[in-house]
Amino acid sequence: MQNKEQRHISLDAMRGFAVMGILAMNIIGFAMPEWAYVTPAAYGTDTLADKIAWVFSFIFIDGKMRGLFSLLFGASMMLVIDRAAANGQSAAQVHYRRMAWLALFGLAHYFFIWFGDILFLYAMIGMIAFRFRDWTPNRLIKVALIIFALGLMLWGLQFGGLQAFQYFATRPDASADMAQEFRKLMASSDLAFNIAPDLALHRGSYGAIVMDKFAEWSTPFILVLLSIGETLPLMMIGMAMQKSGFMTENWDAADYQRWVKRMVPLGLLLTAGLALWMAAVDFDRITALAIFYFWGGIPRLMLTIGYAGLLILLIGHYRNHPMLARVAAAGRAAFTNYLGTSIIMTTIFYGYGFGLFGHVSRAGLWLFVLGAWAVMLLWSKPWLMQYHYGPLEWLWRSLARVKMQAMRR
Repeated sequence: MQNKEQRHISLDAMRGFAVMGILAMNIIGFAMPEWAYVTPAAYGTDTLADKIAWVFSFIFIDGKMRGLFSLLFGASMMLVIDRAAANGQSAAQVHYRRMAWLALFGLAHYFFIWFGDILFLYAMIGMIAFRFRDWTPNRLIKVALIIFALGLMLWGLQFGGLQAFQYFATRPDASADMAQEFRKLMASSDLAFNIAPDLALHRGSYGAIVMDKFAEWSTPFILVLLSIGETLPLMMIGMAMQKSGFMTENWDAADYQRWVKRMVPLGLLLTAGLALWMAAVDFDRITALAIFYFWGGIPRLMLTIGYAGLLILLIGHYRNHPMLARVAAAGRAAFTNYLGTSIIMTTIFYGYGFGLFGHVSRAGLWLFVLGAWAVMLLWSKPWLMQYHYGPLEWLWRSLARVKMQAMRR
C-alpha cells in the first residue's frame, strides 16, 4: 500500500498528460474553421505533412485525451466527496457548490474566450454523476456501459440512417426525387462546409465573435444533451476506477498490463481502420460525421481505458524522473493550463490578436502545441513550489468554499 502523497501522483500526472493531449486536438478548433476538426477535407490538409499530422492525431489522440480527462474528473470527484465526508462536511453541499462555480467558469469561457468549452459540460454531468457516488465499482461500470451503448445506438440510428440515405441516393438507379433530396441535404446549413463565414468571423473583431456566441447562446446546453451518452459513462467508470484502486496504483502491474493488452492494440487497429475508411471515401463529410459520433465510439472507449492503464505503468516506472514531476505539476494546475491555453491560442489566432486563423497548416500547428506544452511544463512546477494551488484552482476552491484559501506555502 502506497502513502497518500504517492497515490496522488498518478492522478496528477495523468491529468497533466490529458490536458496536454487535449490541446493537441483543440488546436484545430483554435486555428481553423470548425469543420476542419471533423474532416480534413474541409480545411488545412494540403501537403503530405498535413495528412500525416491528421492520421497521427486521429489514431492516437482524437477523443482519447478528452475521454481520459472525463475518467479523471469522475475519480477526482470521488476524492472530493470522500474528503468532505471524512472532514464532517456535507458532501452534497461541497460537490454542488464546486459544480455550480465550474458551470459559471464554463459559461464565461464559452461566451468570452472560446466556443469549445467543456467545463460547463463537466459541471452539468458531474451534478448527475454525484447521484451514483455510493454505488459499487461493478454497478457503476455495468450501468455506465448500458448508458454508453444506448447513446451509441441513438447516434447509430441517426448517422447510420444518413449513410444509408447517401448510399441509395447516389446510386445510378436512384430516383430523381431522392437524388434531389440528398443534394438539398448536403447544401443545408448543417452539412455545408460553410468555411468562408467562419474565416471572416474569427479574423474579425472580438465584439463580433462574442456577439455571434450570444446569438448561439443555447450551444453549451445542447452540448450537454449531445454528449451525456459518452461523458456520463466515462465519469462513472472513473468513479469506479477510483473506488477500486485502479487510479491510485493499488493494482498489481500484471493487472494493468492485462488491461493495456486487451484495449490498446485492438483499439488502435480499429481506429486505423476507420482512418483508412475515411481516406478511401476521400474524407466524405457524412462518413466523417458517422465515424466521429458513432463508429469511433467503441475504439475511443477502449483506448481511453487502455491509455489510463498504460500511463499508470509509465508513471510507476518513471516516478522519480524530473520530467514526470513537471507533468504532474501541469496536472495539478490543469484548470489554469486549460483556460490559459484558450486565452493564449485565441489571442494568437483570432483577428483581435495576431490574426493567424486559417493561415497555419495542420502540420504547422504542432509548433504551437509544442510551444504551449513547454510553457505548461516550465511554469507549473516552480509556481507550485511557492503556492498550494494554480491561480484558477485557488479561485475556484475559494469560491466553492466561500472562504479565501491560503495560497502561499
